[in-house]
Parts: sequence; structure tokens; C-alpha cells
Amino acid sequence: MIRIRQAIVVEGRYDKNTLRQVVDAPVIETSGFGVFRDRELLAFLRRVAEKRGLIILTDSDGAGFVIRSYLKGALPRDKVLHAYIPDVAGKERRKRRPGKEGKLGVEGMPPQVLVEALRAAGADIEGEEARRPGEPITKADLFELGLSGRPDSAARRKALQARLSLPERLSANGLLEALNLLFTRAEFLEQYKGATDD
Repeated sequence: MIRIRQAIVVEGRYDKNTLRQVVDAPVIETSGFGVFRDRELLAFLRRVAEKRGLIILTDSDGAGFVIRSYLKGALPRDKVLHAYIPDVAGKERRKRRPGKEGKLGVEGMPPQVLVEALRAAGADIEGEEARRPGEPITKADLFELGLSGRPDSAARRKALQARLSLPERLSANGLLEALNLLFTRAEFLEQYKGATDD
């Protein structure tokens, strides 16, 4: 079990139960879309963000991205980190059928995947040195690689996201954010070059 300084925001109680078996950190649930109507919860999240920082860890489906987007606009950007789980087809054990999009959520992810997602987001993990940021990947890099500004950019981004096991619902800006969480500019350009040389 790893100890994290920041509090972690998840969608529901099953996500919270799963995460509490992996990390020693405060875990706050949004009750799914309930956060949209709960002003007290939002005020609480703002206070926690200011005091110790927050990591948003939602499912990679459409509902997860709606919640993440809402929180992104409602919370102080400099106090919030974003952790992303990969798109993995399947269903959680407790469910009879897969979710609407057929993807595993936070509760269905193996512990190591959750730890790596938190680590990649920049979580302050006790006993580990923080990941040193290198030169960032920019919008100009995405444009130069044809991942934005072209008629086929969306398809190219989708292919890259699949290759890198990133959620498929990322916008161009979301992809840029995720790439900067996972790679330095040099690492990404090397990986991208290797993927396109095949």
C-alpha cells in the first residue's frame, strides 16, 4: 500500500472501496453526477484542493469524462492533478452486464494499474521522489505530427490513444495533458517516431 499526500476524487463507493485497498490517502466520492447538485461537496473539494491538493480519478467512459470536465472547471487548476485509467473492455465482478460502453471502471482496474495512473499524474507518494518534468509537449508538437489541424487529425489521435492505452474520449487538449503526465517531450517524440516507423 502506498501513502499519498493528496486526496483522491472518485465517482462512487465501489471505486472508493477499491482504491482504499491500494492507497493510504483520503478518498472522496462524488456520488456520480450528484456532485453537479451538491454545492457543499463542491465547496469541500475546493477547500481540500487548497489545503492538500486533489487527484481526480474517474472512469474512462463518457460519464467519467463529464464529471472530470465539470470538476476541472470548478476547482483551482493549480491544485488539481488528473489521473487516467486505460480503456479496458470488460465488466466488474459485482455486475451482471458490462456498463453502457463495455469498459472497466476504476473499481475493475488491477491495483498496479491504479498505482501507475496515480504515479503518472504526479501524486506525492511517500518515500518516492517526485517525477521531474522535462521539456513539455506542446500544441505545436501535436500540429507538427499531424495530430491537430488536419482533416484526419481526429483519426490519428484516436490511433495514437489506442497504441498508448489512453482513454479514447480525450479531446486534443486532453490528449496533450495526458501525454505531458506520462512523457517528457523527448520520450514522446521517440515513442511516436518508433510507432510510425513500423
